[in-house]
Amino acid sequence: QVQLVESGGGLVQAGGSLRLSCAASGRILSISYMAWYRQPPGKQRELVASVTGLDSTNYAEYVEGRFTISRDNAKNTVYLQMSSLKPEDTAVYYCNAHIVDGSTYSVRNYWGQGTQVTVSS
Repeated sequence: QVQLVESGGGLVQAGGSLRLSCAASGRILSISYMAWYRQPPGKQRELVASVTGLDSTNYAEYVEGRFTISRDNAKNTVYLQMSSLKPEDTAVYYCNAHIVDGSTYSVRNYWGQGTQVTVSS
């Protein structure tokens, strides 16, 4: 069974940095799209950044220039380097990936369990 496991969240002061990781495991044939979403307290989940299989990236306006998404295809892992963090970046961060499952040979949308990022002022 395919799983996404995030790590790297925590508490950081404003202006600090954190690096999130998300590793996919299981019977994986290929991974196309990978992304990070976040859900601030009391708000809906929103897209933070995404990267395609051809390394084309896209960022939400509110993180452009501060966050960097990257992927290591050999490790089936996507990263989110977050710098110049602000209190408004506080949220649960979720990994998302479109994976061709080796059991079903079909593309499925997978989510990680989420990791808390808290930025103090």
